[in-house]
Amino acid sequence: MTTPLSERRRTQYIEVHGRVQGVGFRPFVHRTATALGLDGWVCNVNGHVELTVTGRPDALRELVARLRDQPPPLAAVRRVEVTDVTDAPGAPPARAGFTVVASQADPSTAPREIPPDAAICDACLAELFDPGDRRYRYPFVNCTDCGPRATVIEDLPYDRERTTMRRFPLCPDCAAEYADPADRRFHAEPLACPVCGPRLAWDELTGEDALRAAVRVVDGGGIVAVKGLGGYQLVCDATDAEAVARLRRRKRRPAKPFAVMVGDLVAVRRLARTGRTEEAVLGSPQRPVVLLPARRRGERLAPAVHPGTGRLGLFLPTTGLHHLLLRELARPLVVTSGNLADEPLATDDAAARRSLGAVADGFLTHDRPIRARYDDSVVQVACGTVRVLRRARGYAPAPLALPVAAPVPLVGAGAQLKHTFTLAEAGRAHLGPHTGDLADAATYDAFAASYAELTRLTGVAPRVVAHDRHPGYLSTQWARGERRFERCIAVQHHHAHVAAVAAEHAVTVPFTGVACDGLGLGDDGTLWGGEVLVADLAGYRRVGRFARAPLPGGEAAVRHPWRMALGYLHGLEPLGGPRPGPALVRLFTDRLDAREARFVRAMVERGVNCPPASSAGRLFDAAASLLGLGDTVSYEGQAAVALEGAAGPLRPGALPWRLARAADGLWVYDPAPTLTALLEGVAAGVPVPRLAAAFHTAVAEATAALVARAVADGAPTTVCLGGGCFQNLRLLGELTGLLRARGMRVLTGRAVPVNDGGISYGQTAVAAAVLEGEG
Repeated sequence: MTTPLSERRRTQYIEVHGRVQGVGFRPFVHRTATALGLDGWVCNVNGHVELTVTGRPDALRELVARLRDQPPPLAAVRRVEVTDVTDAPGAPPARAGFTVVASQADPSTAPREIPPDAAICDACLAELFDPGDRRYRYPFVNCTDCGPRATVIEDLPYDRERTTMRRFPLCPDCAAEYADPADRRFHAEPLACPVCGPRLAWDELTGEDALRAAVRVVDGGGIVAVKGLGGYQLVCDATDAEAVARLRRRKRRPAKPFAVMVGDLVAVRRLARTGRTEEAVLGSPQRPVVLLPARRRGERLAPAVHPGTGRLGLFLPTTGLHHLLLRELARPLVVTSGNLADEPLATDDAAARRSLGAVADGFLTHDRPIRARYDDSVVQVACGTVRVLRRARGYAPAPLALPVAAPVPLVGAGAQLKHTFTLAEAGRAHLGPHTGDLADAATYDAFAASYAELTRLTGVAPRVVAHDRHPGYLSTQWARGERRFERCIAVQHHHAHVAAVAAEHAVTVPFTGVACDGLGLGDDGTLWGGEVLVADLAGYRRVGRFARAPLPGGEAAVRHPWRMALGYLHGLEPLGGPRPGPALVRLFTDRLDAREARFVRAMVERGVNCPPASSAGRLFDAAASLLGLGDTVSYEGQAAVALEGAAGPLRPGALPWRLARAADGLWVYDPAPTLTALLEGVAAGVPVPRLAAAFHTAVAEATAALVARAVADGAPTTVCLGGGCFQNLRLLGELTGLLRARGMRVLTGRAVPVNDGGISYGQTAVAAAVLEGEG
């Protein structure tokens, strides 16, 4: 009797590419294939998964559909390739039953994906607090759906022997779980338990004794350095004003807000206002810090936790250890990066004790090494969408798409502040973890080490480097000084900002870019930062800008916004608009040191060390200083954050503004009427919140008018908003609304930060388009 064609068994060789290692993919394949009655095998090969399966054609089709459409929660399938086994002579034949076979090394240079770390899952959390479970109160509990990944991987393919967990041989119970296809810890590479896994330590104390010692210190108002997933964290009681003040002094972080960790969403709601989107991302496997509007009458935190801003950075526990600390202390905790200001996150135990010994009152550590440094990610929700401000633990280094494939391997060298680098090959870009300010020597070394590690793991060997045009950036000097690169491509800072937005949204046609930012070197030798560009990924032309004002003392004007205010009052580009009269200027200068004010005015009038800048960020600094919200800052953007916080929910009309034609022929936003009205309001006793809100509206209206002028002259109606100023939710929301009301499509960063953390991704997108255009 002849078997019907529909029932004849066939054999197929399948490759699955994407984020498919370290996410429970092989166990998922095993369960699915077994349920469908298929025979064969599955294994990891470098950064992808391969399987050979035999069975009925309908079962094979169903398997492929589930691989594509129903992968495990942490997986991201990008491509499934199916070949009849007769056409794939290199594939071993299928076997009876279905098995997971040993991983294989593939000599190919195809780029590989590194899975990000994932927060503890609900199933593991239940075990953590179940007295009857063998992992009861074990801080390192994990399974195939959660736990460390990028921070422990030493090489690919992803197997335990190529992670830092190789130092911990499995006990019989764990080995049985690891080998059981029906167990959720089947091939969970970071698998551990109290018998065979890492252990907590506090000096000579271990385990529960170590945990209790740390709890006593925090409970008594002390500061503890805790070894986390991707680096050390500094922890103290967020309700203890003296403890928070002490942490600020020791960490040398006088004003930048601290993140606060709480145990659950109920605790979040007591401290901040949330919505469904915010709560979903708080509980996501990425567990980022989420910036939320603080409740004025919520649970009391120490005032120094988030000074000068109405927003609070909150996040939920990432690991079992965090849950244990919060369960024991039963209060919100400051959990901040384990470093001194501007230094990289500490990861090595001995180095952590050296750098944090004068900060922490004790160290809660463990014996699992941290292979790669990953700080906490930071996000906010704007216009109903989650937008990443710092792409780190939980998100990095998962790849992003490039709309124009890189014809050769590339690296974007990034900027100077909020530094990241991006590796790109073909249509994928690996945006590396947040590094920080490269001016710090240790941070620069951390960048170099991270670059070497990620190129090795991903297999991306860049031949071309894209870098910022500013010759003083250390990232630019690194790019130009590395002889390994065949070519350097300079990318203007603000073109990279708007190109990053366009590339993330797969925009390859011309668009209108609006860059509201701090400072970046422009084509004309001046500093830019408030620009309207008509652009595509390969190039741009400038069609509008903010008026120029001098920066008295250069970088000193960034650190001291009162200098920036004097730059606008005494040296603003002449565009014919009304200027503040002497009486209004004195209203401001009378509260300054008279000698310093005269010195800075003389610098401006003589043009000595006063580089001109068309910067939106510096305009916000000046306005904050004029309103008395910040004459000196300790971190970038502090004055602008205070200005946004002061505005609150008020919605007054805009302060006056005007557009004018500049000598270079561009339409320019002239802020002279805006600043004059600001000072007049101060003189008249108008409340600062009302003036701050009206200033935001003026800037939004003036920027929208610049874009409308450009569109009237033929610019595209797709508008990409990039630059650090668009972290300001009020500016972003008002400008987006105004542009959409004019019928424009408005885009801004989501997975890619709009600040300088997204510059490197924009650089690679530009370089790929330039190279593709050269053919």
